[in-house]
Amino acid sequence: MQTLTHWIDGAHVTGSGRTADVFNPATGEVQAQVPLATKSEVDDAIARAAAAQPAWGATNPQRRARVMMEFVRLLNRDMDKLAEALSREHGKTLPDARGDVQRGLEVIEFCIGAPHLLKGEFTDGAGPGIDMYSLRQPLGVVAGITPFNFPAMIPMWKMGPALSCGNAFILKPSERDPSVPLMLAELLKEAGLPDGVLQVVNGDKEAVDAILDNDTVQAVGFVGSTPIAQYIYARGCANGKRVQCFGGAKNHMIVMPDADMDQAADALIGAGYGAAGERCMAISVAVPVGEATADALIERLVPRIERLKIAPYTAGSDVDYGPVVTAAAKRNILELVETGIDQGAKLVVDGRGFTMQGYEDGFFVGPHLFDHVTTDMDIYRKEIFGPVLCQVRAKTYEEAMGYAMDHEYGNGTAIFTRDGDTARDFAARVNIGMVGINVPIPVPLAYHTFGGWKKSGFGDLNQHGPDAFRFYTRTKTVTARWPSGIRQGGEFNFRAME
Repeated sequence: MQTLTHWIDGAHVTGSGRTADVFNPATGEVQAQVPLATKSEVDDAIARAAAAQPAWGATNPQRRARVMMEFVRLLNRDMDKLAEALSREHGKTLPDARGDVQRGLEVIEFCIGAPHLLKGEFTDGAGPGIDMYSLRQPLGVVAGITPFNFPAMIPMWKMGPALSCGNAFILKPSERDPSVPLMLAELLKEAGLPDGVLQVVNGDKEAVDAILDNDTVQAVGFVGSTPIAQYIYARGCANGKRVQCFGGAKNHMIVMPDADMDQAADALIGAGYGAAGERCMAISVAVPVGEATADALIERLVPRIERLKIAPYTAGSDVDYGPVVTAAAKRNILELVETGIDQGAKLVVDGRGFTMQGYEDGFFVGPHLFDHVTTDMDIYRKEIFGPVLCQVRAKTYEEAMGYAMDHEYGNGTAIFTRDGDTARDFAARVNIGMVGINVPIPVPLAYHTFGGWKKSGFGDLNQHGPDAFRFYTRTKTVTARWPSGIRQGGEFNFRAME
């Protein structure tokens, strides 16, 4: 069994106290143990980062960008190695794992442009002999608390911009799949990042609270469930930190009568069941407009779902999805499925009896499809985070859009239609942060920003893109006047603008 570590001052460091099991989701076996940091260990890592940060912050942005450039090269070099480690601990397929790494890599590519993104503004002649300019400066030590479902992408979304801005970064990854974040730290050291500027501290709530309560930490970014997002946002803000938190989701896909039904069905299969539904941008609610549309969609979905290949990542590149991450996650999904049946939804595809021969102890969950779901049901209100797709039937376009707008979550949404006027109206009016038009999972590219609305996002700035550079810096404005020498005498009042 492998024993994992923390990453402190550019080296692997063993923990001193409690540990947690890291499972192989396909077999249910414990494959590693990860240390859970104590408060004193977290505080020590933060203190060491604070000592390393001034020199890194004083390094010119172009040299910092060159570290990111080399990091991109190393990520491409080790793509398959990273993907295999990710699949082994998370359970997602190898192509999906490569995508996890790739979407993080793209944010690092964006960070190579840090010298431009960190430029301030200058006003010549703001007053008589006065110039005015602004500087974007690092915050100091910042932290990221990242989830299990994207153990490569989201750490890179956080650490890339933070480090490029000149901060030191404390990463607290998920204790469920911690190996890839440690591998990323090794690659950043190889790329030239100074020791101590990035610390990876594994842990649970004790480590999270230590980060939130440490006065040295100036900002915290988080991705995870909404209850934890609200907790971290409230506690971090109460401690005077800059905080951005991204929480849960219940993403609706509206299907108009004029949509290409085969295209819509294919999109729902990938967006609803890919990664076993363990994505904050997964489509978990299909909203067809009109009974004929709903019937046509169900007719196309059922055979596609029945053909899904569910297996370990080692079974080949044609696997559609693998196990969920833990036995507790599997239990929660199946309990919600039972609740849906009890509350009156029609279970069209029943995956409860699914077993994988040779992997009976693994955390596999069969695909489920519900029809005639209503808004008072738990399977509609709650984030299931599993391979469960719910269909809610709407009579009109306005009713369909209302379902998405009235839900407490506002992470992502999509509409499938051939009508440009409908698409433009939907994009303009819907109160959700990320919108797809004939695109089921509208995750923005790295040079735009990612963020949800309502109970899916807390804080006023989004992840990656220009917002990340605003979040990880503060603006200092300088007003400068150079005396003209002995040609003028002293002044005792403000001079009026000329």
